[in-house]
Amino acid sequence: MTHLDSSRRTVNLPLLAAVLCLGTLPGLAAAQTPPMEMPTCNPTPFGEPLAGPMWNGWGADSANSRFQPESAGGMTGSDVPGLELAWALGFPEGQFVTSQPTVVGGRIYIGTGPGGVLSLDAATGCVHWEFRAQAIVRTAVTIGRPNGPLPVRPLAFFGDLQANVYAVDAETGRLLWSKRVDLHPQARITAAPVLFDGLLYVPVSSLEEAAAGRPSYECCTFRGNVVAYDAATGQEVWRTYIIEQEPVHTQKNARGTQNWGPAGAALWNTPTIDEKRSVLYIGTGNAYTMPAAPTTDAVMALDLKTGRIAWVKQLTSNDGWIAAGCEGAKPGINCPDNVGPDFDFAQPPILRTLPNGRSVLAIGQKSGVGWGLDPDAQGAIIWQNEVGVGSTQGGMVFGSAADEQQVYMATSDTPLGAAIAGGIAAINLATGQRAWYVRPPALECESPQDQRCIQGQSAAVTAIPGAVFSGATSGIMRAYSTVDGAVIWEYDTAREFTTVNGLKAKGGILNGAGPVVVGGVLYMSSGYSVTRGGVPGNVLLAFKPKTP
Repeated sequence: MTHLDSSRRTVNLPLLAAVLCLGTLPGLAAAQTPPMEMPTCNPTPFGEPLAGPMWNGWGADSANSRFQPESAGGMTGSDVPGLELAWALGFPEGQFVTSQPTVVGGRIYIGTGPGGVLSLDAATGCVHWEFRAQAIVRTAVTIGRPNGPLPVRPLAFFGDLQANVYAVDAETGRLLWSKRVDLHPQARITAAPVLFDGLLYVPVSSLEEAAAGRPSYECCTFRGNVVAYDAATGQEVWRTYIIEQEPVHTQKNARGTQNWGPAGAALWNTPTIDEKRSVLYIGTGNAYTMPAAPTTDAVMALDLKTGRIAWVKQLTSNDGWIAAGCEGAKPGINCPDNVGPDFDFAQPPILRTLPNGRSVLAIGQKSGVGWGLDPDAQGAIIWQNEVGVGSTQGGMVFGSAADEQQVYMATSDTPLGAAIAGGIAAINLATGQRAWYVRPPALECESPQDQRCIQGQSAAVTAIPGAVFSGATSGIMRAYSTVDGAVIWEYDTAREFTTVNGLKAKGGILNGAGPVVVGGVLYMSSGYSVTRGGVPGNVLLAFKPKTP
C-alpha cells in the first residue's frame, strides 16, 4: 500500500516511459458526437434532491445491497405483474448505453454513448443538461454534498474510460473539478465512485489483459488502486495500491520483449462503506502476471481515513492471466498455463446485519461461487455456495442483491452454451443454504448456439420486497418471486421503440447495469454492447404498474 498526500507523489520514470509509449485504446478519445436531439426541460426548482426517494449510485445504499424498500421504491412484488411501459427515450442512433441510471431529486443521471452524461426529468425524459466527458462514461453517477465550511450545492460524481473522474454541479452540469486518476494508458474507471464523509473513493481498473496478448507488449505494469479525494476540491488524500510492490523487470519472452511484474488486481466494483468499522470493502481482480499476488481475487478492507489495508481474504490463488514467457502464445501450445481462470470479483461485497446482530459480507465471484464472509474476523468464510460453473465471462459478474434474509445471485456462464448459461439463486444470508434456484425459461431458437438462446444473467440484480429483477443477454428482463423463484413478469427489450423524443431507438443485450426502482417507476437501459457478440441498443425505458 502506498500512502500519498497532496504535496508528494512518487513516479517511477522508467516504468512511466514504458507504458506511455503504448498509446490509448481506439474509441476512447474525447467524444465528437452531435448535440443530443432531445427536448429541453422548462426550468424548475431543484429543491432538496437528497431528501426524497432515490436510487443513488450503483448499489442504492452504502452497503451496496441493490435492495429498494417500499418507502423509496413505491413498489412491491404484488405490483410487478402489472408493470407496463410508460415511456421510452432514445439516444442518438449509433450510440449505446452501458451506464446505470441514478434517480435523485426527480432527475435521472446517466452516461450515454461515447462521452455523454445526461440529467433528465424522471417523469418525462426531457433534458436538464448534457455534459461532455473525455471518454465513455460507463459508471453510475453518485450524487452528494461534499463537506465544507459553507453550505455546498449537490454534486454529481462519475468516471470515464480514460481514468478521469469528474465533479459537476448536479443542478446545472457545470464542471467544478476533474482529475486524471491514473497515468497508465490502459487505466480506466468502470465502477461508480462513492462519497462518504467528505471523501470521494474512486476504484481504478484497466484493460491491460487485452494488450498482454500481443507478443510485442511489455506485460505488465498496471496495479489496481483506490484513490480518496477531497470531494469539494479534488485534492488527493490517499492512494492504496492493491499490489504493494511496484512492477520490475522480469524475464524476456520468446520474442525478446521485456516483461514486468507483479501486476493486475484491477478494481471493477464500487466500494462498500462500513461506517461502524470505519473501513471500505472492495473485491479485486485476477493477476496479470505470475506469481499472483496474495491480494488478487480477494476481498479487502481498507481504512476509510488513511487507506491502510486492514485485512485481505484471497479466495482464488494462482490466477494469473499470462504466465511468464508465454505472451502471445496460444493456450496449450508449449504454454499450458498461459491463461488463468480469470475469476475476478467483478461485483461489490454486500454488507448485511443478521437478526442476531452478526454481520456478513455476501459476494459472488466469476468462479460461480457465492461467499459469505465475516467482517469481524478478517473475512473468514462463514459459508460458500456454488451457484454457477464459472468461466471467463461468469459465474457471477456485475452484482448481486440482498434483502434482510436472502442474497440473490445470478450467473452468466455464456461460453458454456444454452443448456448451462443463466440462472438465479436465493441464498440464506445467515447459513448459506439455497432457498431456490431457477434457470431462465427456454426460448424457441433454430439452433442451441443461437446467441439469443444463450441467456447469461451477468447483469446486476435488483430486489424490492417480494420480487427480484434479473436481465438476460437475450434482452429479456424478468422478475422472480423472492419466495420460490417463479417468474412473475417479463419484458423483451430487444426490439424497436417509439420514443418520447422522436428518435429511432431499439433495445439489445441486457448486461452490466441493472434496473432501478424509485417512486413507483422501474427504470432500465437496454443495449450494453461491450460483451462479445452483444447486440447494442440506445434506449432508456420506464415502467409503471397498471392503474386500477
